[in-house]
Amino acid sequence: MIHDLHYPDGDHRRVVCRIFEDTPADVEVRWLRDLPLAPRYPSVDDVLESVKLFQNARRATRPIPIAHRPPPQPGRRERR
Repeated sequence: MIHDLHYPDGDHRRVVCRIFEDTPADVEVRWLRDLPLAPRYPSVDDVLESVKLFQNARRATRPIPIAHRPPPQPGRRERR
């Protein structure tokens, strides 16, 4: 299993996935979270690396700025 240590023991979100050795050169992954990652990998280390890369990619993006003014109303001119 891969655990997310951001969550305490006993929290269901702590377990990210369960890994089963299918063959000596192949593992099957049952994702317990909705992650867009593959169900099979060559090794357990590859699964862990894939999770780390996915998490780092999500955290690396900046939030999209939202305009702080209301939309223009029909028939009115916007001041600048």
